[in-house]
Amino acid sequence: MTTYLLAGGGTAGHVNPLLAVADRIRERDPDAVVLVLGTKEGLEARLVPERGYELLTIPRLPFPRRLGPAALAFPGRFRRAVAQTKRYLLDRKVDVVVGFGGYASAPAYRAAHALGVPLAIHEANARPGLANRLGARYTRHVGVVFPQTRLRSSTVVGMPLRSEIEHLDRAASRPEGMEFFGLDRTKPTLLVTGGSTGARAINRAIFDGVDAILAAGWQLLHIAGNGSELPESPHPDYHILKYCDRMELALAVADFAVARGGSVTVCEFAAVGLPAVFVPLPYGNGEQWKNAADAVDAGGAILVDNAEFTPGWILSTLVPVLGDRATVERMAAAIASVGSRDGADRMTDLVLSAADVKSIR
Repeated sequence: MTTYLLAGGGTAGHVNPLLAVADRIRERDPDAVVLVLGTKEGLEARLVPERGYELLTIPRLPFPRRLGPAALAFPGRFRRAVAQTKRYLLDRKVDVVVGFGGYASAPAYRAAHALGVPLAIHEANARPGLANRLGARYTRHVGVVFPQTRLRSSTVVGMPLRSEIEHLDRAASRPEGMEFFGLDRTKPTLLVTGGSTGARAINRAIFDGVDAILAAGWQLLHIAGNGSELPESPHPDYHILKYCDRMELALAVADFAVARGGSVTVCEFAAVGLPAVFVPLPYGNGEQWKNAADAVDAGGAILVDNAEFTPGWILSTLVPVLGDRATVERMAAAIASVGSRDGADRMTDLVLSAADVKSIR
């Protein structure tokens, strides 16, 4: 019996691939023990137990970006997190650690390396994060989504997708989705999403520019996020949700989308052939611009700067695209050409290769 510890969390971009790989490990090896290391504050605190996995927690430990009290306290807090993770590895007799980036991953990498536990890493973004750059020093089993990602010993495995997305038949699921969201089956649907917490700039621009979209004959499914302050919808064809637990149905009903450029979002859209406008986050290391590059280069997506995504841009640029069905269909085929659905299998293969290192010792 093999025990796996999957480390990551904080955002859906870390949690969803983690859960996809956890599910695939359990499918391949029903006797395996799959544990998850995360924090009490991230999405994993809810999603991991809901999926049937045990969540082990360590304190949330963001890396300080500037000198101050947090930076001075960080080394000690990090050592304590590593020590706690070592206890988990020893007490639960963990055979393999699998990291997906995020707050929980760096302590897991250091603990695994110190104890000689085999390690596999998945990097979702085109520009790798600090934790995975650290972890890649300790293993040859590194999977990435994008060929241009520069990370030591990396192999392109793609994005591990949730089974609901991996096996989605959009045409077959569309009637169920239309009924679930209360949409008009005679109208094309624009999906708008800024992630689980929402995107204020996208939300406000869409809300203020909705009349032009509706006038083009489209209806909107707007997942505004848990932190959204948008008022109620002013129109029956404009559907605003705080959160959506059935994203596979949202993808099934959508004909076009507006979203941030998170790696999971980009890869899910490409996998199901959903063309989009991507509005990358205006901060960070620019990874969301890079994440969307393949889809944009293929002609399946449009990139727009956060500051430029305004009601004026919607009227001048987005609405003409929505009004040209041939363009929408051409973009759908183009984005599908860079998509894949086998990321969970390929990353699990890498994890099992790391497990074999343990077996031959």
